[in-house]
Amino acid sequence: MTVIRSTLDPAGVDYHAAEGAMADKLAELQIEFDKALAGGGEKYVARHRERGKMTARERIELLIDEDSAFLELCPLAAYGSDFQVGASMVTGIGVVEGVECLITANDPTVKGGTSNPWTLRKILRANDIAFQNRLPVISLVESGGADLPTQKEVFVPGGRMFRDLTRLSAAGIPTIALVFGNSTAGGAYVPGMSDHVVMIENQSKVFLGGPPLVKMATGEESDDESLGGAQMHARQSGLADYYAADEQDAVRIGRRIVSRLNWRKQGPGPVAEVIEPRYDSEELLGIVPSDLKIPFNPRDVIARIVDDSDFDEFKPEYGSSLCTGWARIHGYPIGILANAQGVLFSQESQKAAQFIQLANRSDTPLLFLHNTTGYMVGKEYEQAGIIKHGAMMINAVSNSTVPHLSVLIGASYGAGHYGMCGRAYDPRFLFAWPSAKSAVMGATQLAGVISIVSRAATEARGGVVDEAADAAMRQMIEAQIEAESVPAFLSGMLYDDGVIDPRDTRTVLGLCLSAIHGAPVEGTSNFGVFRM
Repeated sequence: MTVIRSTLDPAGVDYHAAEGAMADKLAELQIEFDKALAGGGEKYVARHRERGKMTARERIELLIDEDSAFLELCPLAAYGSDFQVGASMVTGIGVVEGVECLITANDPTVKGGTSNPWTLRKILRANDIAFQNRLPVISLVESGGADLPTQKEVFVPGGRMFRDLTRLSAAGIPTIALVFGNSTAGGAYVPGMSDHVVMIENQSKVFLGGPPLVKMATGEESDDESLGGAQMHARQSGLADYYAADEQDAVRIGRRIVSRLNWRKQGPGPVAEVIEPRYDSEELLGIVPSDLKIPFNPRDVIARIVDDSDFDEFKPEYGSSLCTGWARIHGYPIGILANAQGVLFSQESQKAAQFIQLANRSDTPLLFLHNTTGYMVGKEYEQAGIIKHGAMMINAVSNSTVPHLSVLIGASYGAGHYGMCGRAYDPRFLFAWPSAKSAVMGATQLAGVISIVSRAATEARGGVVDEAADAAMRQMIEAQIEAESVPAFLSGMLYDDGVIDPRDTRTVLGLCLSAIHGAPVEGTSNFGVFRM
């Protein structure tokens, strides 16, 4: 056994300070999560219920297996924008009749469930997850189509949403649409392009153009039911495959469809029994200091998320600011790369490249735990080849074909964010702790660089630097970068799949690993040229 010996002191002053800071961040985030949970607000939720309808989350709860988990994805989408937090859409992974499915549900209490630019990005991200992990897709539809005031940002890229549905079907990944209300204009193509469609009597309405548009376009008088009602589509157009009596019946039929898919995962699945870590997950709250300049030991995190706290470290004496090794999470094998002291040097980069190659040879998924300020700069390191060694690590990450998971737990700056498999490198899932920050560099460093460049330009022109103006500029830039580096802001832009409570990390990773094994887990030996 290679059980990690944790160095964390839960009774220490530093631990309690970090725990308190994390609790404050979690409380701040809960305010934003509550906004997403509230949907369009009490008035519109009450009006929705008066019509005898369930909310989006109630529909999901009824759809998934009893007492099973629902891993919600991108709940803070649109944070910091002019749109409702959550982007009028609930997405996530849930188990239906024993099958893990990618579920999307329009929230009709927010502007009639219309799709704004952030809704579209959220749907497209969900489709990517379904493709990569071979997850059947269930769409709970009730949408007025595009948010017309922002149509210029939705219409052109929005076509990919329908293309994705047809490509999922072509790839043998089932798509199911349960239509709970209006599915208008472009929204009509969601059931139109799904493999299985359920509509509800006197409730589902699916048409390319509603009665007002038809009147304007053709002069024809029509009503909702004859134009696009469930009965018409079930008996005349044939768009509805199943005709439900009410919402509960539609969910029942949806579950029966999934039960008849004869769906099988293509991954190898877990290789061992699940053994809980030897350390308390509650202690994850006090590991990351509020000041990310203070180093912490990532092994204390690993000890609280891997099975039996058992971790075989790879090259522990070489490139020690990057911890690498083998473990299991919920019985699934995993290779872990975790930043120890923040900076990545040449040794760390070479070590990472070798480790990633080994993971690919053994078809082992990889987990990246971020806390890096980037690759080391300076004359000594440039002369020693930090660029080519950093490129070697990025090459390995870029061409690796085993599934990648990333969790930002501390800093994730500069090209180190890339080398540790940031969003641009297509990890299957990427989550952040409330303590995380990500940007091209730290706020103080970035403001300082701009100040140095500005000073040099002024002096080159023969001018005199205004110290007060320079100090004000630095302060303004620092504040801007700090605001744009925090998890809620980045999550709002869908640069991650959600900000999670550190105590939930093991559970979230277990759910993701299970989903990942819906598809084959296969490595590669085909990497680009490594510059030696």
